[in-house]
Amino acid sequence: MIVKNLAEISFDEILDCFLLAFENYFVTMPTDRNYYRERWKASKVDFTLSYGMFIQEKLVGFIIHSIDKRHGVLTAYNSGTGIIPEFRGNAIVKSIYAYALKDLAQNNIEKSTLEVITTNEKAIRSYRSIGFEKCKTYNCFSGTINIEQSDLYEIEEISLERVNWGELPNQQFYSWDNQNESIIEANYTFFRVMNNKEPESFFVIKPESGYIAQFDILNPVKNCWNRLFQAIQSISPTIKVNNVDVRLTEKINHLSEVGLDNLINQYEMELKIKGGSNVYEIIAP
Repeated sequence: MIVKNLAEISFDEILDCFLLAFENYFVTMPTDRNYYRERWKASKVDFTLSYGMFIQEKLVGFIIHSIDKRHGVLTAYNSGTGIIPEFRGNAIVKSIYAYALKDLAQNNIEKSTLEVITTNEKAIRSYRSIGFEKCKTYNCFSGTINIEQSDLYEIEEISLERVNWGELPNQQFYSWDNQNESIIEANYTFFRVMNNKEPESFFVIKPESGYIAQFDILNPVKNCWNRLFQAIQSISPTIKVNNVDVRLTEKINHLSEVGLDNLINQYEMELKIKGGSNVYEIIAP
């Protein structure tokens, strides 16, 4: 068994392994290849710092990393880890990380992060044995918005280039794929909800799929959440919202109140890395 980076491996070979590894997963994964091209590009996947396990030149397992500076820290975000079924039970993920963490440290990566479904206890144990610790808990929602169009409001579409992300609330609570650095690389539309000619709330959505990356209140006044969800409903009645931080209790309560289902939850886990010339050191949280 040999571990090496994925820089010279074709996209199709990586994706074939990915889809096989995620068959019969906790959630159904998309199979459209363009979906992954677009998502991995927006996420800033770097295949030179992504790694695979090879057996007789066959890719049997992988860790795909997105690399970017987020909140001032150069981070390797795990965009996907998987082992094809017939090679599971051989501690392959741990072996890949043993190689990867040394290489990440040598490339001045300061932190490694990942997301894992809360009921995937086997994966959580594996990540903890490597040194990852839980740092956030997320709820995921989907369904059809059940709310009457009863309030007056206006919707204003804003070009992503004009958005001042530093003025938007709760940016520190979003997960990697929903952070502004990923959003601006993808096919999202930014809408501002106006009440009495003043900005009251906003949402960032892919109208064709109903996926919402961000949404929040700018001016907390009476019925502001109702107007926000009415505005979202006017663009896409059926929506999906991944990774809402559980500390945002008001947001979570309103998602439930408009009829969305919370079927999957995730942990964010992190491992802080101290780089060295030939070694890495895990920094205790």
